[in-house]
Amino acid sequence: MLAPDDLTALGLTLQLAAATTLLLLLVGTPLAWYLSRSQWRGKVLIETLVALPLVLPPTVLGFYLLLAFAPQSPLGQLLNSLGLAPLAFSFGGLLLGSAIYSLPFVVQPLQNAFSAIGERPLEVAATLGLNPWQRFTRVALPLAKPGFITASTLGFAHTLGEFGVVLMIGGNIPGETRVASIAIYEHVETLNYGQAHSLSLTLLLLSCVLLALIYRRQRVAAL
Repeated sequence: MLAPDDLTALGLTLQLAAATTLLLLLVGTPLAWYLSRSQWRGKVLIETLVALPLVLPPTVLGFYLLLAFAPQSPLGQLLNSLGLAPLAFSFGGLLLGSAIYSLPFVVQPLQNAFSAIGERPLEVAATLGLNPWQRFTRVALPLAKPGFITASTLGFAHTLGEFGVVLMIGGNIPGETRVASIAIYEHVETLNYGQAHSLSLTLLLLSCVLLALIYRRQRVAAL
């Protein structure tokens, strides 16, 4: 049985995962489309930056994001001049940091899905008089639907297990930045293994379900 504080942390984690996935789909879709279509040699630099969170230690990424979100940073001063709260140790900071950390888990499946479409369907659509926007919305997006399902599931699941980045950026503020992974760490530190086990098992089951959905979808698509 989860304690009330753990339920709050789990709810905040699910809220963060959903918001992060939505943000990444909005940002990642045009980025993935550009990367799949562009012939510019320099796009490898963009692909490198997108994939960087895959190899960069989360604490390193979290540290530099914390410096960028600090009140005395250029971004922090800009937000202060606009009358906005600083991003460090806030849900907004968690959202932005999670989006950066999970970016490759959404962009890469979408890029692969767009690349798999090939040129032929788009050329046929062009001969039928569809403009570039119509070719994208009426042809590319429907054909890339499996990629969107994979990207959404991976982005959501990856956010569930974030620890280093959210700890560096958000700290451990109950009800605001205390997500499930941080709650588990706190339980272990205080030798409360029973609550750590309950919350860990909940995240484990959620992750298994999400991964099972991905593999089931891929198997159905392959038939």
